[in-house]
Amino acid sequence: MRELLLELEKAVQQQRPVCYTCLVETRGSTPQKPGAAMLIYSDGSQAGTLGGGCVEAEVKHRALRLIDAESPEIMTFQLDNDYGWDDGLICGGRMKVLVDPVRSEQDLPYYRSMLQLLETDQGCTEAIIIPPESAAAESQPDRFLIDAESNIIAFRGSQQPPAQLFDGLKPIKNRPRPYVSQGIAYLTFHQTCQLVIVGCGHIGQKVAELASDVDFDIIAVDDREEYCNADRFPTAKQLIVGSFDTALTRLSVTPDTFIIIVTRGHNHDEEALGHLAVTDARYIGMIGSKRKVKLIFEDLLRLGTPREALAKVHAPLGFDIGSQTVPEIAMSIVAELIAYRNLDALPEGYQRPSLMDDIKTPHPAG
Repeated sequence: MRELLLELEKAVQQQRPVCYTCLVETRGSTPQKPGAAMLIYSDGSQAGTLGGGCVEAEVKHRALRLIDAESPEIMTFQLDNDYGWDDGLICGGRMKVLVDPVRSEQDLPYYRSMLQLLETDQGCTEAIIIPPESAAAESQPDRFLIDAESNIIAFRGSQQPPAQLFDGLKPIKNRPRPYVSQGIAYLTFHQTCQLVIVGCGHIGQKVAELASDVDFDIIAVDDREEYCNADRFPTAKQLIVGSFDTALTRLSVTPDTFIIIVTRGHNHDEEALGHLAVTDARYIGMIGSKRKVKLIFEDLLRLGTPREALAKVHAPLGFDIGSQTVPEIAMSIVAELIAYRNLDALPEGYQRPSLMDDIKTPHPAG
């Protein structure tokens, strides 16, 4: 989306007529889901996609009729035999598409605000008021940009939001999918969460690969440069090499940080957890058997790590799906990370009591 918004601004600056189109609601089977966006230029070329095929061509055909219009419109497309798909694919669903002619610099402030919100990477929501179908051609679909703190940052159309705007608004931190509530389409843009991988062996490497594909920003930490390098972690935003004692002090941990501890040995795991358990990280997980985890918890309790800090640690790490190979273990870990990120908790069937419940607080020495 960032690249598309930059292309939009470039087109306006070059005085190149353009329509911004966005899929705001779908029902049934459709080639794309809400949030998909595309620019359509007056010469028929495009940037982005709404799913390809004949329906995209029809969106383009109808959008070109509006390219010199003053106001946006929401168009409805029924994906049936009427489109005569060349490849024989008939989805059978319905799409509502916002078509917004962007003609001059005066039309850009809303889109610039959207770009700024996306660049902060805190997540945001675009609320689009869907006019009743009987009045869709006459009513402008008002739009509002809402930040992660539920503040309206910008609007396009009416400045006054409808009373029900915030009734249906879901917290962006819970990463809701785009949805419609009370005639309002909510298009969600999620934050990219930071995942710190402590330990760059085979499991850490495979977790980084999978987690990058599901929008985690990777920070890899290890005391061995031959393991913690760009060749093995090509998607990592940051590589930190050094003894765990010093490397972990260089981390910036926030309430949105996820951390997994997958080092090559018991001592390194304990050292890392001793540093990280007391941070504000949203999630901390550590690999290992139940026996090993209990031993580490007991040692850290004796060393003064607060019980409540250790009780928050997810260990053993990963969903219990009978994993045996490195890819299977990595998948079980990433599945747990996704669940916690999206749901703010683990699904009921995968919840497990903390091993701290079985450990008594040691008596003070002396």
